[in-house]
Amino acid sequence: MKKQLLITTALFLFSSVAIHLSAQITSSQTLTKREARKWFEKEDWLGGVRLKPHKSINVLEFASQYQLNKKYWDEAFAFMKNNDLQKLPKGKYPIDGDHVFATITEDATKDFDKTNWESHRNYIDLQYVIEGEEKIGVSPVSKATVIKSYDEKRDAANYTAKGKIYSAVPGTFFLFFPSDAHRPNITPGGNKVVKKLVIKIEAAK
Repeated sequence: MKKQLLITTALFLFSSVAIHLSAQITSSQTLTKREARKWFEKEDWLGGVRLKPHKSINVLEFASQYQLNKKYWDEAFAFMKNNDLQKLPKGKYPIDGDHVFATITEDATKDFDKTNWESHRNYIDLQYVIEGEEKIGVSPVSKATVIKSYDEKRDAANYTAKGKIYSAVPGTFFLFFPSDAHRPNITPGGNKVVKKLVIKIEAAK
């Protein structure tokens, strides 16, 4: 009798866990804009990073990507929190193999016509200006025209597009998903050197 009770209890617990996990998966797949915005504004996902996300970020896409690859995102934000970005020399920094890695650059910004609209298929870009200022254009890929088809080696395609141009300054970071065409490194005037962090985070498909 006791043995049968134990078996019944174990089956009930297993069933409850399975239902809970199923509900979590369904929730992430059917996340509403309102639910995503509420999650986003709590900023628990920042993991203590004292920076602000830019207003151009696609919140619904971010919430979905974060739930699907939480480990990668947490590693990316941990890198930002645990390193003094101003003191890091330029170069490439492994975080989680080919899944997540960072690059620090110190390059001069360019005139608008020397920059390009681009998007990536395999990686999401987290871009943060550590020192200096640049302009970054953002436009939906769906409204852009391909001028150079996707190159797997570069993980990039290039476009002509009409988008919004934003100032990128210390304190605020951008996120660019495969659906986002972006045009970074535009000079705000003077082609001055900018120190910048780009973290590549593998996109969930």
